[in-house]
Amino acid sequence: MNMFRLIAFVGLGCAFLACSQTEQYPLPDYSKWEHFGGTNDAARYSSHSQITKENVKNLEQAWTFHTGDATERSQIQTQPIVVDGVLYGVSPQINVFALKADTGKPLWRFNPFQLLGGENSWAGVNRGLAYWEEGQDKRIFFSASNYLIALEAETGRPIESFGEKGMVDLKKDLDTDLEDFLLVSNTPGIIYKDKIILGMRLSEGLDAAPGHIRAYNVKTGKREWIFHTIPMEGQYGYDTWDPNYIEYIGGANNWAGMSLDENRGIVYVPTGSATYDFWGGYRHGANLFANSLIALDANTGKRIWHFQGVHHDIWDRDFPANPNLIRIKKDGKWIDAVAQTSKQGYVYVFDRVTGEPVWPIEERPVPQSTLPGEKSWPTQPHPTLPEPFMRMVYTENEILRLTPEWEADIRGKLDNVKFGNMWLPPSHEHGIVLFPGMDGGAEWGGSSFDPFTQTLYVNANEIPWVIRMGANPKSTSLGQSVYANYCANCHGMDRKGNPPAFPSLIGLDKKYNEGSLDNLIKNGKGAMPAFSHIAENERKAMIAYLFGEEKEDPNAKKELEGGKEMMTPQFYMQGYSRLLTEDGYPGIQPPWGTLTAIDMNTGKIKWQSVLGEFEELTAKGFAPTGTENYGGPVTTAGGLVFIAATKDEKIRAFDKDTGKILWEAKLPAAGHATPAVYSVNGKQYVVIACGGGKGTKSGDAYVAFALPD
Repeated sequence: MNMFRLIAFVGLGCAFLACSQTEQYPLPDYSKWEHFGGTNDAARYSSHSQITKENVKNLEQAWTFHTGDATERSQIQTQPIVVDGVLYGVSPQINVFALKADTGKPLWRFNPFQLLGGENSWAGVNRGLAYWEEGQDKRIFFSASNYLIALEAETGRPIESFGEKGMVDLKKDLDTDLEDFLLVSNTPGIIYKDKIILGMRLSEGLDAAPGHIRAYNVKTGKREWIFHTIPMEGQYGYDTWDPNYIEYIGGANNWAGMSLDENRGIVYVPTGSATYDFWGGYRHGANLFANSLIALDANTGKRIWHFQGVHHDIWDRDFPANPNLIRIKKDGKWIDAVAQTSKQGYVYVFDRVTGEPVWPIEERPVPQSTLPGEKSWPTQPHPTLPEPFMRMVYTENEILRLTPEWEADIRGKLDNVKFGNMWLPPSHEHGIVLFPGMDGGAEWGGSSFDPFTQTLYVNANEIPWVIRMGANPKSTSLGQSVYANYCANCHGMDRKGNPPAFPSLIGLDKKYNEGSLDNLIKNGKGAMPAFSHIAENERKAMIAYLFGEEKEDPNAKKELEGGKEMMTPQFYMQGYSRLLTEDGYPGIQPPWGTLTAIDMNTGKIKWQSVLGEFEELTAKGFAPTGTENYGGPVTTAGGLVFIAATKDEKIRAFDKDTGKILWEAKLPAAGHATPAVYSVNGKQYVVIACGGGKGTKSGDAYVAFALPD
């Protein structure tokens, strides 16, 4: 069997092995919304049926809650949870709050910086919370910055017996000699018995920590187990790395969340790429367990099976969302399966227990890299079914041609850019079109599965990106080298950025002095992470370089050698860049955003609908084009699929059987999050966090919809 689909039962007793895929366990309680994804199987499905295809047109705002702490570039990516009539959510500045779920009336609010110290500490975004209870002991777990925090669910007060005064520092107990690095936990952990299992977001440069998976005791905060996603010497998978550099490589982290089979005690963990993302000269080999779906024993952290979706990733094709645990009927037999969506537009489906693919997955040859020092992998896996949920290749026929001006614009941007294969390797000789793009295909909002019709609903971005590689500057400037290592990926070596996502850094001396820019670099702001782990002398040198004041030092390069955090790639990616017209429209024929229904019994697409519109284009007579979208769908027993996600600041309800739009409402800001559906006192609600961002205005609202009384 292919080594990348090796099935290995590790340290499991006969009791576990008896839990075969043929056993029929009860489905989760889909009337509750107490977990990230609604239930631990990540179904994003609600059994409430008060809101139907017939009456959804009557939905109205039931309540709106404003957090009051949005800033110019802030976001809310949180999917709230609801327990016993109380809604728990997170604000743009990572304040946790509790509301009465039927009225939106505030009950309590907690600012984690009371514990962390300092309002300027960068904590990134937060996508959700976890809940645990044992008798009267009821706890909310969430993460801010590099800390896991436990609160009393009823009061919002820290539980001081957990960790150190209510906190666990996730930079500790990582089995690494590193002393400081970027680490943020932005997706909630998943709780199994008395353990909370979680991953983390890391740097995507060579300063990254390893992305090991850990479980902590929910009462004490003590680490219970760890799984090394970058194996240590003697561990399975170690031989898929370059032994000369493996101790310096980071990433292979779970930032997208996990799913849990509570009956079998298996947690399913998707991982991202290893660092450096786009040039793998320090990590020759397939690089297990990067870009993998890993089934772990939730009690011990031992690997049961794994599948690697991208070997030796040089495209940043992380698995972007927690998988759906599904039950399907194939060839007359029921299968408990796990379905993992991908940025590539594929869905990979496996037997939940054995890891065997439900449909064949073929290793196919792909173009090979010519970058010096790189050794790309000769093949990549392609599932034969389910059908891809988006276009897979950007071709001449896909070039935007809605107007002659836009076509000419895009053709000009394709000068010295190759396209026509989704696996084209990054090159220093020309650019490549990456399609499906850096943000999918599928993204972190996740997919929804209807367990009664066996239908998977997945939204997608159909946006091409352009990757250009450049040689790391052979400069004696320490500041330029530090900038290339930490900042060039986002802002480009020319410092022009890619607004609005990545602003230009030209003219910083007109906005900042040395002290204020140093403070920004150390503490981060908005979408920009904190770089407090950069040594002070290196920060000062980079600031001097950005201000145009640095003098060349023939000894500067020596300061870059020998340390883990100062390893630099031979080639770097010159900036995250979507292929857009000067007006900001994607350089591909519409649709630019889609919602797709897949029959998971057959692997065939049932329908696909356009998701979102640019109203100014519709007014000019163009059919709705769809928009870039972030946040996932929720399906209900009432026959509906609810989704916001789009840049046009709307939430919509689709007929889950046909894909027809049945209702839409304008939001105060874009709902770049996944809705939650719940019921209080017999009344059904749909709530969405409206935080905006991603090139739209920022917001601070949670808006709930319900039928009129």
